[in-house]
Amino acid sequence: MDALHPKTPSHVAEAVRWAAAEKTPLEVIGQGTKRAFGRPVQTTYTLDCSGLTGITLFEPDELVLSARAGTPLATIREALEEANQEFQFEPADLGPLFGKRPGRGTLGGMLSTNISGPRRLKSGSARDHVLGVNAVSGRGETFKSGGRVVKNVTGYDLSKGLTGAFGTLAVLTDITMKVLPKSETEATLVLHGLSDEEACAAMAKAMGSSGEVSGAAHLPAGIEGKTARTVLRLDGFETSVSARMNVLSALFGGEQDRLDAATSRNLWATIRDALPFAENKNRVLWRISCTPGEGYAVARDITSLSDARVFFDWQGGLLWLEMPDREPQEGLVRSAIAANGGGHATLIRAEAATRAAVEVFQPQPVPLAALTQRYRENFDPHGVLNPGRMNA
Repeated sequence: MDALHPKTPSHVAEAVRWAAAEKTPLEVIGQGTKRAFGRPVQTTYTLDCSGLTGITLFEPDELVLSARAGTPLATIREALEEANQEFQFEPADLGPLFGKRPGRGTLGGMLSTNISGPRRLKSGSARDHVLGVNAVSGRGETFKSGGRVVKNVTGYDLSKGLTGAFGTLAVLTDITMKVLPKSETEATLVLHGLSDEEACAAMAKAMGSSGEVSGAAHLPAGIEGKTARTVLRLDGFETSVSARMNVLSALFGGEQDRLDAATSRNLWATIRDALPFAENKNRVLWRISCTPGEGYAVARDITSLSDARVFFDWQGGLLWLEMPDREPQEGLVRSAIAANGGGHATLIRAEAATRAAVEVFQPQPVPLAALTQRYRENFDPHGVLNPGRMNA
């Protein structure tokens, strides 16, 4: 496969204009850490945007950062750490799930997949924190959406529409994000030995309390430990965290303990990046979003008919589900979701032939699918950007 290596946004526009004129499809990538996420793309040329790097603006006092789309998130995290700031939606590093080294994902890949971590419950997703983008449409036209302030009220906010589009609408070249101060400290309350159903009830109770919980996950027995652990994270000022931890702990009986800041951070990074399922690269991995109160039921219906392994994030509303082999069992997964309040299942990891044969993303209702197609045709009428990545 031939690769184009643009170094500037104008080079990107030239490459896409050529592809549109020749009706030649392009696979758009950054560092390629999530290349196997989504349907396989069959193209002759790759548009490698890893050369579009560098932080172009960082104003800690204004809580805003701008960078080229190919900038590694590791580079951005270093800059934010120096200013004691962060992306509060906790972008996940999915590279290890595909056998890639950690820390190689890019800002553009983060926004294109809209994968958010455990703090999504409290702080929202990447889509909620993007302020503006510069991009190149499938026509080769350069455009800008949003800006460098939190409130942009003129016209459509296209930056939100491009988030989670997997590069099928436009090639991102520059991205402006809202950043926020890091918490002074954090701690995690661990409840031991709860069943999946009991854990979902406990997480709901914690989220409804005055504890201001910023993370609620459940690791069943055999996932990062011999016994089941339900983990509840608090963050903020030291005195506040300590006081809220006492209140939260008093809500629950049974065996429990507390994790200090360093141990807590390590645990939540493991949950964020789905590291319990990073070892067996040949096993199919699903990411299921559903009603938090029904998460245990979805898992029950799937695991009762298979040897799948699962753990829960987002108060039980996010399931990471590892199948025992290379078989996705799509019918089983989607029927379990439909029978328990609905939701969305995304095939995160599978062989290329499998991803070409099944629905990687949750099938859309016919009216929404038609609207999505019209949206895509407006941005990329010749279908040159990541064709087939999100649908056949």
